[in-house]
Amino acid sequence: TLKGDNVLEDQILALTAELAAVKSAAQVTNTMFAEAYYYLTIPLMVLIHAGFLLYEMGATRVKNVLSSGMKNLLAFAFTIVTFYLFGWWFYWALPTFPYDLASGAGYMEISGIAYASAIALPWGDSAQYMGPNMADHASGVFWGAFALFAATTASIASGALIERIQTVGFVICAIVLGSFAWVVAAAWGWHADGWLVTEFGFHDFGAAGLVHAVAGFFALGVLLNLGPRVGKFNADGSANHIAGHNMPLTVTGLMLIIVGFFGFLMACIILPGEGWSWYADQGTTIYGTPMTLSALGFNIALAASGGIIGAWIITKDPFWMMSGCLAGIISVASGLDIYFGSTVIVIAMVAGMILKPCADWLEGFGIDDAVGAVTVHGTIGLFGVVVLGLLGSGAPGLGAFAPEDTVAISLFGQIVGAIVMFLLGFVPGYIVSWLVNKAGMLRIPDEVQIKGLDAVKVPARAYPESMVSPDSDS
Repeated sequence: TLKGDNVLEDQILALTAELAAVKSAAQVTNTMFAEAYYYLTIPLMVLIHAGFLLYEMGATRVKNVLSSGMKNLLAFAFTIVTFYLFGWWFYWALPTFPYDLASGAGYMEISGIAYASAIALPWGDSAQYMGPNMADHASGVFWGAFALFAATTASIASGALIERIQTVGFVICAIVLGSFAWVVAAAWGWHADGWLVTEFGFHDFGAAGLVHAVAGFFALGVLLNLGPRVGKFNADGSANHIAGHNMPLTVTGLMLIIVGFFGFLMACIILPGEGWSWYADQGTTIYGTPMTLSALGFNIALAASGGIIGAWIITKDPFWMMSGCLAGIISVASGLDIYFGSTVIVIAMVAGMILKPCADWLEGFGIDDAVGAVTVHGTIGLFGVVVLGLLGSGAPGLGAFAPEDTVAISLFGQIVGAIVMFLLGFVPGYIVSWLVNKAGMLRIPDEVQIKGLDAVKVPARAYPESMVSPDSDS
């Protein structure tokens, strides 16, 4: 009997060791998959910038093509560098501001100055999380995804400003938007400790407000100080249409942005698995509420299609149809984790239908938004945030480990969030561009606009010289 007990004990120990090895192997596999998943969202989001590059160059006249492209490249580069130097720190330091800036009073306790300084500065003790570290499977890929979110805000704003903004002034505005204004919005409304979330139940899964609306209304603030392109408005206030030189390039660029959007939105999901999700066996949103890739599979495709159909009904214009595609996705982005397909189609179609009328209304105030960025991203972004308050009220604002008295999504909370997003975009945009304008670094002189920015600012040519007349409006 004793011998039998010993054999059984040995078998149990061997089985236990085998199960532990299987569990360890599964955890390694899950970690490697999660790391690869987030890593792949980064190049997918780079396609957003390839799309914006084509989109804005196509929407520009021949004489300004490379100047517009160069500014887009600089927005991408400078925003990522400055996000590394200080933007990431703001995201972790400011969620509870103005309630408890120093300690971080959020229920997850992953915020505040001390916490941010420990993990998000590229020097001192936190530098171990901001560079190569063989034991770290998360910091770099999470930072990379957020850095591409930041760069996207700068690219959104850049299209509205083409053909008359100075390079240095634009770079300053892009840095403020991508490494501060948007980051504060994300800290307050896209973080489990964010006060908009914990106090009002604000919900913006796909960043319709905190990326798109902030960027769109930041651009509006800049436009008020920048002024219109030469020749855009007549003496009586009527507007002239200034066509870009290559509509196919613009439409193709917009489609590439849609491809990149799949990466943007898949990066908004926290995968299941120990160390990656607040639930061990279920994916979540950044708020800890349930989310799956299945929802994105249905809703992104339906939203893009609904937006195209809505814009086609009103305009029959390929530019506005593809802008409607983008607007359709933005209009439902806040609630992609909540909406069913039929709801998505209706919201996206409405967004596509109101797009051109809203852009025309803005132009009626003498504002020259060259590509409709304020409307597509700003107006439709806020529209999407508020619509979620109407259709998603009662859904939980926070998920795993949330306190029992956590607030739910509500129309009031979404309206509060929409107002905050508008202000976080418009006010910094207006102030920084006003200061840059006072320093003489904002607007390109009229005579240079007439001649063409490429001829004066860029040591290269986009097209053969025969295509460009230096004294024309081409």
